[in-house]
Amino acid sequence: MKLIDEKENKVIFTAKIDESLANAIRKYLNQIPVLAIDEVEIFKNDSPLYDETIAHRLGLVPLKTDSSVSGKKSSQIKLSVKKEGFVNAGEMVGPVDVVYKDIPITFLNKNQELELVATTRLGKGREHAKFSPGLMFYRNVANINIRKECPAEVTEICPQNILKSKDGKVVAEDPLKCDLCDACVELCKKQGKDSIEITPADELMITVESFGQMSAKEIFKKSVEELKKDLKEMSVKVGK
Repeated sequence: MKLIDEKENKVIFTAKIDESLANAIRKYLNQIPVLAIDEVEIFKNDSPLYDETIAHRLGLVPLKTDSSVSGKKSSQIKLSVKKEGFVNAGEMVGPVDVVYKDIPITFLNKNQELELVATTRLGKGREHAKFSPGLMFYRNVANINIRKECPAEVTEICPQNILKSKDGKVVAEDPLKCDLCDACVELCKKQGKDSIEITPADELMITVESFGQMSAKEIFKKSVEELKKDLKEMSVKVGK
């Protein structure tokens, strides 16, 4: 594996891995236990939103999921607000931390109130989207072969802007950005030339994005762990 880019809640890397295995790891993101609000008991709601709408919005608020909460079956978060203005997710009080505290839940006018108790639980993305930790997607790394007679016009048509003209030759400055769109190949063919050849390499460019409950690296690691568990269980059953 080779790390390409790492940002908050996002990691990009290349790996020599079969597409079927990468796809299995991608699917097993929805097997990772993630904490989310599962039930909401509303005692007072003077806001313009229905109780069901508020409950739905609370369910999609990302909650920090780490080892300190992974062993707990459930916990309660309270929200009691009487003010004029937006009610944000960060105003909820309890043993669980909200990832993005500025997420608006609803709006209250003067002398209006919102009071509720939310119960959290661990779940998996296969049950509901609120338990999904993030996204994973991938594509092939490209092998770019540029011949001497390649026309300079291809530098203007490349959507990723990776083809440059240097010393009278066309070169690919950052091949990892190539998404195999073949725009340059088609241009050369229209001019009756076969100057550029782009083929998929045996490496994949993998991107993992987190919704904030856990880091992108942790998501990938846990997905692999969950896949290994099922493969081990399947191996035992097949061996009997």
